[in-house]
Amino acid sequence: MSRPGGWWGRKSTPAKFETYTRWSFHSFPLIEFVTVGGPVLGRAGKIGPGLTALLVFLVTLHCVLCAVSASHALDWLRGQREQPRRLVWALGGLTAVVAGSAVAIAEHGPAGRDVDEAVAGILLIAPAFGAGIVALGVRNRLRVLALAAGATLGSLPFGMPAPATLTVAAVVLFGGGFVAFTSVFSVRLLNAVYELDEARETRTRLAVAEERLRFGRDLHDVMGRNLAVIALKSELAVQLAQRERPEAVAQMVEVQRLAHEAQREVREVVRGYREADLSNELAGAKGVLDAAGIDCTVTGPTTGLPAQVQSALGWVVREAATNVLRHGNARWCAVGIRVLKGRTVLTVLTVENDGVPENGGSGQGSGLVGLRERLAEIGGSLRAGPAGDGRFLLTAEVPLPSPSGPSPSGESTASPAPRTNVSEVTP
Repeated sequence: MSRPGGWWGRKSTPAKFETYTRWSFHSFPLIEFVTVGGPVLGRAGKIGPGLTALLVFLVTLHCVLCAVSASHALDWLRGQREQPRRLVWALGGLTAVVAGSAVAIAEHGPAGRDVDEAVAGILLIAPAFGAGIVALGVRNRLRVLALAAGATLGSLPFGMPAPATLTVAAVVLFGGGFVAFTSVFSVRLLNAVYELDEARETRTRLAVAEERLRFGRDLHDVMGRNLAVIALKSELAVQLAQRERPEAVAQMVEVQRLAHEAQREVREVVRGYREADLSNELAGAKGVLDAAGIDCTVTGPTTGLPAQVQSALGWVVREAATNVLRHGNARWCAVGIRVLKGRTVLTVLTVENDGVPENGGSGQGSGLVGLRERLAEIGGSLRAGPAGDGRFLLTAEVPLPSPSGPSPSGESTASPAPRTNVSEVTP
């Protein structure tokens, strides 16, 4: 059985907010039962068993129907079921019955301070919570206002003195209106959280599409021109060959040169697309993480490293930042770069973040597999996995080329072999 922390940690931020909203509304019936049913049960010996049973039954039934209506209304607002019209009408009718019963008991029931206090709790609290839950099942603001006004009118004890009647009306109107508009605002906020999450995903997809368009445009610019010239040269060579002109050979040599030139330019385009600058990637990762509300710190030197090492580590930073954004619920991220001098000089890049579920499970992330292959080409290694206390640690080691060449013993200083048996876990 998974721990509650792991269950909560696996949820996305919108799902966490939805869970919080749902349990907030589910707590309303519990609050109502404690604040209304508790005093009634506490005065059972003074107000009589029959009246106590009736009031407790009405309050309990009202609380249960409030909980069920809130759950179905939230499902409807999230598009998971149809509008619970019958439940909304049933809850509204039951709220009117509870309020009317309390008014009838106050005016025609047994006299006594204990009875008045028990009835007062029902009149002041049950209509307010009922109006708030019913507001979840409607869309029109005027209907929400009508709910608050209806709850107020249904709770008026006309047989009581005017000051007491006005006090009850003011309290019920304020409480019902407050709970109703709190319900509407909470739902709007929940929808806004989901819309923002969808907008972030859309922005990510658009960024990828824009990069693909840029890459396709560069290839079109390179290949379009060269292929057009090659086609013209080839047609000219064919015509010259049909006429047995010696210039056909020169034209085919030119076609061959253009083909090699196009191949070289395509390689340059692909190389420019795949290479990553370490300083730019660090700045970009910090900006993206800070914009996402994740406190990102970068320490260590970023200059003076060979271009090949900077490109490899730049890709590590890019993939690590993507994992921090996509997985877990990180609050901070620390990126460190240091150079370890020994028999082999190593550049070590570490990326650590929190917010990783304890039961995240292990697997082979495609991004980490690609990073391992890229680092293995230059003798580097990659380690990635949980570091305890909800932290995730990614460590990349890349050897720096030795400026002195062969070692004094006549053997060249070999780069350390890539580490095996490494557990890779995407956070």
